[in-house]
Amino acid sequence: MIFYFTGTGNTGFVASRLAEETGERLVSIASAVVKGEYDYQLAADERIGFCFPIHGWRPPFIVRDFVKRLHLDGYNGQFCYAFATCGDDVGLAFDYLRDDLQQVGVNLDSVYSVIMPETYNFPFIDQIDTPETAQRKIADAREQLAAMIPGIVNRARGEKNINKSRWPRTNSIMLGGFFLKHWVTDCKFTVDTGACIRCGKCQQVCPVGNIDCGTGNPPEWQHNGLCTTCFSCYHHCPVHAIDFAGRTRGKRQYYFNQ
Repeated sequence: MIFYFTGTGNTGFVASRLAEETGERLVSIASAVVKGEYDYQLAADERIGFCFPIHGWRPPFIVRDFVKRLHLDGYNGQFCYAFATCGDDVGLAFDYLRDDLQQVGVNLDSVYSVIMPETYNFPFIDQIDTPETAQRKIADAREQLAAMIPGIVNRARGEKNINKSRWPRTNSIMLGGFFLKHWVTDCKFTVDTGACIRCGKCQQVCPVGNIDCGTGNPPEWQHNGLCTTCFSCYHHCPVHAIDFAGRTRGKRQYYFNQ
């Protein structure tokens, strides 16, 4: 069983590849949280995977909240791994996840990560890669993922193939805490109603069902408490009508579409 969260598709790509190679089922964490589904039945030989993007050098809060409520019926020490996609490094993300899993009685055996194209687009920072850089990163990630998959298929315990941080505590605790407190919110998103073409794409791609366009209306964020600031709405807007904090209009867009 592979539990995954994806916004712009980087982690969705990894999770899908792992499902293909292991033959195990995919479970969307976003859909599970929206539906309130936290109980799952494990087979005796089933692997347990967690796939997520790095948000502020931590797992997205929705992933951590899901794990803390998770109940795996039939868990008896089955192989458990985590795989993160990141823009640069992982900080202490796997330490947070390991602690959360221990709270529900699950041991994290191996961890992996790959660098994928940047998706953050915050005020004063244009981190989105050029198309050429994005393609290079995806090609590199495909090769690295292929090299890591055998360890997961063969249930290799003790693997730690990750993009390490130079200052993990500073990044995860200090900067990550600031990020979570001040930037993980849907209240900073706005839409240029003059530019918006009422296509409803933003509603379709929001992983947590937080956008409502009604019938032919501009998007309205529902403030349902589940927005992770994944920027999927921003990146998928075909006319660049969505803005974050008044400072991202006109910057690059990216989502995985290969």
